[in-house]
Amino acid sequence: MKLAEALVRRADSQKKIAQLRQRLERVVKVQEGETPAEDPAALIAELEQTLAEQTLWVRRINKTNAATPFNAELSISDALAERDRLMQHRKLLADLLEQASIKQDRFSRSEVKFERTVDVVQIQARVDALSKAYREMDFRIQEMNWTTDLIET
Repeated sequence: MKLAEALVRRADSQKKIAQLRQRLERVVKVQEGETPAEDPAALIAELEQTLAEQTLWVRRINKTNAATPFNAELSISDALAERDRLMQHRKLLADLLEQASIKQDRFSRSEVKFERTVDVVQIQARVDALSKAYREMDFRIQEMNWTTDLIET
């Protein structure tokens, strides 16, 4: 099995857990004299089984990511951490640019006038560079997910 397939199965188990939670929330209490639409004990058992399956997928994926080289310096796990750093850095700078956009709503001379304290063009160029680096790294990670065999535990 390829790593990408395991990632899909992990995502499926996460969705199933969320659905089981919603179903359980609907049946944990009913009006007096009513019976629940589904057996809560059966749903809890299915939830516990799905959580165990998800844990196995996560362990196998993490083991594979840690043991698989991404390049000469990084494992896939390291590359994922670097990709997350790029995304976070890009978002912080994009949010900063949003704050730097000045809307002058002056109705009289006595109102406060704001000025930028950052170079918007320079920050935008950095956001664009981070976006490109993120896309390139993400593409390479996705490519490796489809070519890397999952480590069996």
